[in-house]
Formats: sequence, structure tokens, C-alpha cells
Amino acid sequence: MTTDNPRVEATVGKGARRRDMKLEVTVIPVSDVDRAKRFYGGLGWRLDADFPVGENFRVVQFTPPGSPASVHFGTGITSAAPGSASGNYLVVSDIETARAELASHGADVSEVFHRAGPGQPAIGGRDPQGRSYVSFATFKDPDGNGWLLQKITERFPGRVDGDTAYASVADLAAGLRRAAAAHGEHEKREGGKHDENWPDWYAAYMVAEHGGKELSL
Repeated sequence: MTTDNPRVEATVGKGARRRDMKLEVTVIPVSDVDRAKRFYGGLGWRLDADFPVGENFRVVQFTPPGSPASVHFGTGITSAAPGSASGNYLVVSDIETARAELASHGADVSEVFHRAGPGQPAIGGRDPQGRSYVSFATFKDPDGNGWLLQKITERFPGRVDGDTAYASVADLAAGLRRAAAAHGEHEKREGGKHDENWPDWYAAYMVAEHGGKELSL
């Protein structure tokens, strides 16, 4: 990359510290703001804001449970046709529980399905091997904006760069359970002796799992 500004060159040069760019909001187009507000509120998503400014502008913000990113819809914030947003991913650790919860709040959620590989046909039921990235369920809001639930518990290598974060208490608890099960097998291999350094082992295991790295076994 080259620019006419040497100060910019220095900033983006090799070895320069990258600045965080955190995706915080995605906009979905709706035809009836109040109807959309009732729908997303009914799902149990957190209402963060509802700011009307005159008759031509209004922004409503909702955040899904445990999500670092939020959703905007309203009046005067997008020219996209209502219902044209699709492929909005909601990542979950337990897809069957997440599907059941959404259905209990009135969402018309598809049955869980999986794919043998990218671009492959859908197969009914969750992935029998419990793999990440391949089990899904879908639903739409009243305008037809599409949402895709995707089950992920282990990230691809390089997906997490030195940062281990869990979206919710339930996700953290699930990570601890997986670490506990793996550590139990580790202790068995060590002759059943209690591992006094188990917190360090847990931490290393959970960071490696979240980053898609080789796991301690």
C-alpha cells in the first residue's frame, strides 16, 4: 500500500500496530418500525434505544442476548427494500436449545439441519459428530429479513487472535464443562493424581479451543 502521506505510510507499515475496528451494528430494513420492535422485543432481545427525530427519522437498536453487536432499524436510515437483509448469522453453542427458545418466543424457526460440507445439500438434524460451523436453523422477521443460527464451539485456526471471549454465561459454562471433561481424561493418563495446577490447564485448554489451536490432551 502506498500513499502520498509519509505519516500514513509509517502508520500502516510492516510491523505497525493494527487499530481495532469492531463491528458493532448492522442495519436491517423494515416497513413497520413498531411491528419490528414488538417482534425483536418478543424474542427477548435487549432494547437499547428508540430515538425519533421529527417525522422522517427514527432509529431503534436491539442487541441479541450475549452479542457484542447490535441491530438497527427505523425510518430514514437505509434505502434498502424492507425484508431484503439475509444471511444474518447468530452464533450459538447449543443450537437445539437456541432454536427451542426462539420458537417459544413466537419465531417461526426451521428445524435444525446440517451440511456435510460448504455448499452441500441440507440434511435434517444437527451434525451427528457435533462439529462446529455445520449445524444451522433459520427464521425470518415479519418483513422477511433472514436470520441463520449457526452452532460454533470451536473456532477455525487463526479465527481468534490472542483474545478469548465468551458471549454469555451459558457459553462460558459450556467451555468450562468441556475443559473439565478433557482435564479428567488428562488426570487419568497421569495415574489419577490430583493436578494442583488445574486452573492453568483449564486456561490453556480454553484459550486453545477458542483460537482453533491444538488442544492439550
